[in-house]
Amino acid sequence: MPIPAARMDTGVIASTFTSPVILFFVLGFAAALLRSELAVPEAVAKALSLYLMAAIGLKGGVAVAQSGIGGDVAAALGAGFALSLLLPVAAYAALRGFARLDKVNAGAVAAHYGSVSVVTFVTASEVLQGVGLIPAGYMVAVLAVMETPAILSGLLLARGAIGAGAGERREMAREVFLNASVVLLLGSFAIGAIAGPEGFEDVRPLFDTGFKGVLCLFLLDMGLIAARRLIASRALNWRLIVLAILLPLVNGTIGTLVGHAIGLDPGSTAAFGVLCASASYIAVPAAMRLSLPEADPGIYLTMSLSVTFPFNILVGIGIFAALARALAGG
Repeated sequence: MPIPAARMDTGVIASTFTSPVILFFVLGFAAALLRSELAVPEAVAKALSLYLMAAIGLKGGVAVAQSGIGGDVAAALGAGFALSLLLPVAAYAALRGFARLDKVNAGAVAAHYGSVSVVTFVTASEVLQGVGLIPAGYMVAVLAVMETPAILSGLLLARGAIGAGAGERREMAREVFLNASVVLLLGSFAIGAIAGPEGFEDVRPLFDTGFKGVLCLFLLDMGLIAARRLIASRALNWRLIVLAILLPLVNGTIGTLVGHAIGLDPGSTAAFGVLCASASYIAVPAAMRLSLPEADPGIYLTMSLSVTFPFNILVGIGIFAALARALAGG
C-alpha cells in the first residue's frame, strides 16, 4: 500500500540536520569546498576507522548475546544476501542504458550499489537511536553478509561467463573475504557475542562512552575527503550524478519495504533500508582494483564516496527512517 506523503514523519528527516554527527560531516565537506587546509592525519583517520568497526561489531555481538537468535535473524540475513546479489543487476541496466557506460565500468559501478558502507551504517545507527528507532544488534551480521555477494554479481555482469585463472580467483577471494573491514567486524561481533553484557562492561568506557565523539571526528575527515575527490574528479557527468542519487533512493526504498515485509522492527527496517541504499567505497573498490583493473576508479569511487555517501548521510537516513515509521503505523 502506498504511504501518503502526509504520513511521512518530516520531523525524523529534519532531526538528522541537528545531529552533531551529521553536522561534523557538513563541516568537513564545506571546509574542503572552501579550500581550507583543515585535514585529519592519515594515521589518525585509520585509527578512528578501526575503532568504529570494532565498536559496532562488539556492541552488535553483545546485543545478540542478550536477546538471542530467532527467525527474524535468519530472515534478515537471507534477505540481505539476496538483495546484495540482485540489486547490482538493476543498477547495471541503468548504467548501461541511461548513463551509457561500457560493460566493464557498468559492472564495476553496479557492484558498489549492491554492497554496503560500514560508515553509513554506523552513522545511521546513531541517528536512528536519536529518533527512537533502535536497530537490532544482529543487523551488524546482516551488514557483513551484504558486503560480498554484490562483488560476485558485478564481476559476472562485467565479464559474463569469462572466468579468471585459479591464482587470480584465490587472490580475489582473499581480498573479498579477508579484507580488514570484514575480519574486524565479524571478529569483534563474535567477541561481543561470547563476552556478553557482563564481559562488555570492562571495555564499555572505551567502546561505548566515547563512540559518538570518535564518529564525529571520523565524519569530519570523510566530509573533507568526499568534497576534495568531487572537486578533483573529471570522470563524472550529469547522468552518473543523477544515478548516484536515484540508485540509493530506489535501493533504500526496496530495502525498507522488504524489511517491513519480513517482520523486522521499525529500527531494524530503517537500518536495512540504509544498508540497501549505501554504496561501498572500501571493500568493493579494493576488489575491483584487483579483478577489473581496466575499470575507471574515477567513476565508481567518486560516485559512491563523493555523491552517494553524502546524499545518504544528509538525506537518505532521514527518508528511510520516516518510511519505516510510516510503514509501522506512525
